[in-house]
Amino acid sequence: MEFVLISLGCLILLLAVVWRPFFKQYKQANQSSVDVGLRKQTNIDLYHEHKKEIEQDYADGGIDEENYQYLLAELDSTLLQDIENNDLESTQAATQANKQVFSIFWPVGISLFILAFSFALYTKQGTYETLTRQAPADSQHMSAQQSQEQRAQQALAYIDELKLHLKDNPNDGEAWYNLGQTLISVADFDAAIAAIDQVIRIEGEHADLIGTKAQASYYRNNQQIDEQVQQYIDKALALDPADPSTNILLGMHNFIEGNFQQAIVHWQLVIDANKPGVNTAALQEAIAEANKRMNMPQSQQQAVAGPQLKLNVTLSDSIAKQLEQSEDKVVFVYAVPTDGRRVPLAVVKMMSSDLPTQVVLSNQQAMTPETNLSSVENVHLYAIVSSQGGVGIKPGDFKGQLLNIDVNSQEIIELSIDHQVE
Repeated sequence: MEFVLISLGCLILLLAVVWRPFFKQYKQANQSSVDVGLRKQTNIDLYHEHKKEIEQDYADGGIDEENYQYLLAELDSTLLQDIENNDLESTQAATQANKQVFSIFWPVGISLFILAFSFALYTKQGTYETLTRQAPADSQHMSAQQSQEQRAQQALAYIDELKLHLKDNPNDGEAWYNLGQTLISVADFDAAIAAIDQVIRIEGEHADLIGTKAQASYYRNNQQIDEQVQQYIDKALALDPADPSTNILLGMHNFIEGNFQQAIVHWQLVIDANKPGVNTAALQEAIAEANKRMNMPQSQQQAVAGPQLKLNVTLSDSIAKQLEQSEDKVVFVYAVPTDGRRVPLAVVKMMSSDLPTQVVLSNQQAMTPETNLSSVENVHLYAIVSSQGGVGIKPGDFKGQLLNIDVNSQEIIELSIDHQVE
């Protein structure tokens, strides 16, 4: 279809070239007549204006009778000369136009020849179905390879463009960030980290920037979480537990390692945060694939080693009444270390309509394999009814907390959501 449209476009363009001189000659002739008429009217207007000035000077006594008559005669002579010149130009223009005019049969004849030739060529080479027949499979395969190579070339060209821009604008944080992301796509991880460091220099440390450094370091380290990568991960999650870059990285890593439940926890956290620029549909597909590979319903949980904190999560009467009058809210139940870090060691998500309920916090809900309940002795426990549906504790949320809880406790712990965050 694309070939046919291009062919039709070329045919129309060719016909336009043929007919253009024919229409242009009439336009020029009309324009010439208009110009001559305009000059003639201008001369007449000037004649009357100058005549009034002469008459006014004569009436005021500025000139005598002899000069008055002389000036009028000169003015009449000038007008007649201008009119004669205009008539001569009009005659010459008409004569020249008549010399250049060609018959309408000339463009009509050429157009018919072009159409006939095109039809004959089309008939000889094949019908529309033949022209639009699909290319062989090897051609399609080659086009896919060419498309991939083209994207790589475009990325390299974009990198060169950004570098050139940054020579004159070294404090453009957005350009440095785009450069870092593009360098990751072409596997130049050291340069990507250096570019992100420039963004941090300009804008300060943010979770998404640290998370991007974690990604680059992770890929540079052959998709292994070493000490340096873990430091970036911990720092990013401390700044924002729902940072998309970091949680997507951790989800992918756990998926590769076969820890599908942990991968789901990270990806679902990103979806729930609902931050801009996140491909939610892709994450939902990844979660579906993780559930499929677990070969079990999502509600079933495999037994895991390590601490298991059993919590009865409830709502106080006053808060329960307030929530009855509003739509269903998201609830996060999680444990954090007691040393001041805000990285959750285990997280469970539910809805306020599920309360009261019992949950179990274990290493299965850990944000990372290295930062789980087994890595500490005591934790702070929180249950948050989120007013906006996102993670973190914000004004307007409802909260319950228990501090310094032994992770090896075997008792059922009562955690009541009993006050609103100011």
